[in-house]
Amino acid sequence: MKKLGILLLLSISWMLYAPEAQAQTYGTGVGLRAGVTTGLSVKHFLTAEGAIEGIIHSRWKGLIVTGLYEYHMDIREVRGLRWFYGGGAHLGTWGDRSDPPFDDPDESYTVFGIDGILGLDYKFVDAPINISLDYKPAFNLNQDVGWWGDEVGISIRYTFH
Repeated sequence: MKKLGILLLLSISWMLYAPEAQAQTYGTGVGLRAGVTTGLSVKHFLTAEGAIEGIIHSRWKGLIVTGLYEYHMDIREVRGLRWFYGGGAHLGTWGDRSDPPFDDPDESYTVFGIDGILGLDYKFVDAPINISLDYKPAFNLNQDVGWWGDEVGISIRYTFH
């Protein structure tokens, strides 16, 4: 009987706490990402703090797919504002590059590498809109193209619970 009472108390506590936590964030956001590259962004929260983000974007007449895991933390002074950091990887192709280290401007290049991300994420309280600003440096592991530190982007997403 004592275990049942504890279980009931924990269940009631969880039900009272869960709606408050859900009201401050979103479950999934789908939208556009613009910056040095332009593309689509989908972010889905697996836990209250942990999210996965997929980005499909273009660069140098190619297409790159990036997958990231992000950890979000509240900025208590502003409701709906969180900062986040994380990392992941990318895979894609580049075409029509004429500057070094590329030798042939008409040749396609496969790129694979690791990514980091650091940014701010804001969910409007009374609207299903999310906006985020981030810095996403990448390091390519092939084709001798190395470090790319110019990736700053802004994403605007429609959110679902």
